[in-house]
Amino acid sequence: MELLQNKLRPNKLSDILGQTHLVGKDKVLTNLVKNKKIFNMILYGQSGIGKTTIALALVNELGERYRMLNATINSKKDFEIAIEEAKMYGHMILIVDEIHRMNKDKQDILLSYLENGTVILIGLTSLNPYHVVNPAIRSRCQLLELKALTSKDIEKGIKKVKEILTDIEIDQKTIKYISEISNGDIRFAYNLIEFAYYGYNKKITIENIKQSSSSSNFFTDKNDEGHYDMLSAFQKSIRGSDVDAALHYLARLIESGDYESIYRRMLVIAYEDIGLANPMMGTKVLSAIEACERIGFPEIIKPLSCAVIDMALSPKSNSADIALTTALEDVRSGNIGRIPKNIKTNSPTYLYPHNYPNYWVKQQYMPNELLGRKYYTPRKNKYEKELYEFNQKIKDVK
Repeated sequence: MELLQNKLRPNKLSDILGQTHLVGKDKVLTNLVKNKKIFNMILYGQSGIGKTTIALALVNELGERYRMLNATINSKKDFEIAIEEAKMYGHMILIVDEIHRMNKDKQDILLSYLENGTVILIGLTSLNPYHVVNPAIRSRCQLLELKALTSKDIEKGIKKVKEILTDIEIDQKTIKYISEISNGDIRFAYNLIEFAYYGYNKKITIENIKQSSSSSNFFTDKNDEGHYDMLSAFQKSIRGSDVDAALHYLARLIESGDYESIYRRMLVIAYEDIGLANPMMGTKVLSAIEACERIGFPEIIKPLSCAVIDMALSPKSNSADIALTTALEDVRSGNIGRIPKNIKTNSPTYLYPHNYPNYWVKQQYMPNELLGRKYYTPRKNKYEKELYEFNQKIKDVK
């Protein structure tokens, strides 16, 4: 049975929902069709906003021969067959879904054919291609971001359902409700309506929609770019000491079921954003994570809540993060210098600090070229102030 979402898929750009920055008068994709031109490109954005639809509309309006493959499902052999077909006809458009999952073998066989124009690539991904697509592929493509659909876009799409399901009963309030819980994903809306249509004898109400879908579509799939936005919002809320916002995003992340990402991000925050202002936070967060792993869901919300509230209300310092990042920048740029002779292995001129008062003695550690270079600047919090004062005190002792 053909799904409703496929029956309603537009076959020309003018029928695309949203994406007005790419489609419409004097917009880039519309102009490509007008000029009968197509180039290697990657369409990216969250699920259900029209990446595949736009790709298919482009090849349809251009009248181009194409083949559609999935980087995960299709084998290297499938890609080789597509290339042979492209060579046979002179050129062909290859639409590759989940292009971020394309392994090196598949990339290697594509590259030269992208270069000479035998294959024209339209890659599709829900992730940011700047982070996840191989640079060799990425540099040969134009990167076009698709935006989340608005509630109005979704409403417009839902109204088209009546063209297929002519006897459907659905009022404007229900349409508006579905558009709001779909959170920009028209595919979610279509699938929900189709389920309710057959499940409730063609009459769709807010009540049976609530029974069909117990929660909104938050875009928290761990493979979706929206999920990384959620993790970013979670971290930034803790960094900004907004405890309520932190708990809100924690709740949304818990609903996604990707607890490993929550744990990893909490540990990063403990060392990146709280750092030396509260150095025990890393240990406390790790203990909370271990408790979560032992007790499982749904009880994990108890240690997670305690830990996140503690983190959000804790004093913050990124001094340690900045210190090492700056040192790494020097090393990577070649600003290193030679190791001083007195601290080389078995150096006869090395002064052993434990043999001196306060376990400190003045001697050179930094290379000559970097003398005076400062990486660490303490922040104004109790712990770092104590570290700094202790360090200064032992150096001041004659």
